[in-house]
Amino acid sequence: MQQTTTVTAGTGRGMQGVTCTAPDTEFWFPGISTGDGRTDYVHLTNPDDSAAVVDIELFGKDGALETTVGEGITVQPHSGEPVLLSTLTDEKQTDVTAHVVVRSGRIGAAVQALDDQLGGDWLTASADPSGNLVLPGIPKDATAVRLVAFTPGDADVDLKVRLASPSGLITPAGHDTLHVKGGRTTAVDLEDITRGEAGSLVLTAGDASVPVVAAARVLRGKEGSQESAFVPAARQVGTRATSVDNTAEGTTLAVTAPEGTAKIKVTASAGTEGGTPASKTYTIKAGTTQHIEFPAPADAKGTYALTVEPESTTPVYASRTLSATDSGVPFFTIQPLPDDRGMVAVPNSDEDLSILQK
Repeated sequence: MQQTTTVTAGTGRGMQGVTCTAPDTEFWFPGISTGDGRTDYVHLTNPDDSAAVVDIELFGKDGALETTVGEGITVQPHSGEPVLLSTLTDEKQTDVTAHVVVRSGRIGAAVQALDDQLGGDWLTASADPSGNLVLPGIPKDATAVRLVAFTPGDADVDLKVRLASPSGLITPAGHDTLHVKGGRTTAVDLEDITRGEAGSLVLTAGDASVPVVAAARVLRGKEGSQESAFVPAARQVGTRATSVDNTAEGTTLAVTAPEGTAKIKVTASAGTEGGTPASKTYTIKAGTTQHIEFPAPADAKGTYALTVEPESTTPVYASRTLSATDSGVPFFTIQPLPDDRGMVAVPNSDEDLSILQK
């Protein structure tokens, strides 16, 4: 499932998209803000029959922020609870990491980050803390990229920063490493790191035992007419990943294979109003990111789904970008494509007619 909203004016002006989030008990959101000009909500949704109890912790540049009402938030069964993050603390900081922990039950969580001047989008949770992270799908025309990282605990870590470009892994000049202090949120402006070529950020911790979460805020457009979107560290595509609400124009699929050459199959479904499915196989060279000209379904009408299936064992990461232009402003939204969990294990079974006699 995918929700896409277009806001033509005011705070959060732009295209905002979010994919359905699987319920869980812990979420990390690096890249949120409690500063002036930002209105960030964390939306907590309880899909179960009993109430869930949630704590929200905030970490800024100097460590944990003092919060007032971030503990013991009750989310009633089959309901949602939006929490304005700036109401949890009196401290105004531009770059903050939110940690959502469920005491009882389980929830789905996502952050809606709205800016007075730079548009807005949904920020989904970073992949689980790890020493190796991939942020797939930085657009080729990005005018600014701000990387935000956080490591739980007290240990510091140096992150090696590389860009998986269409031609291979490169180290951005002046930003080859990022020192992240334990328990503190660290941010750095990478500016126009892509330089006209689409890419993915590949982060590697110098000490693999120190886990990290990360996300990037991406800007497109010229000053005064800019829009923003977020690219969190993504989980692998896994067995299969799916995105919906695609159109023949305005959809970009970015795929990266940071560790080795990979083969993938991309399938476009029939459209919501007709058409014929189409599939094509692609090779992603080691350390590269490719923007794929995916196979549009024949005679497609309406929107359609894209399915990415790795045909090799090499780890693959992907994201989908939707874009449009409104009054000269480049509206866009980016969604990572983790495993859609549509494939399930079925136990082996044998025929046993004796059960008919029981």
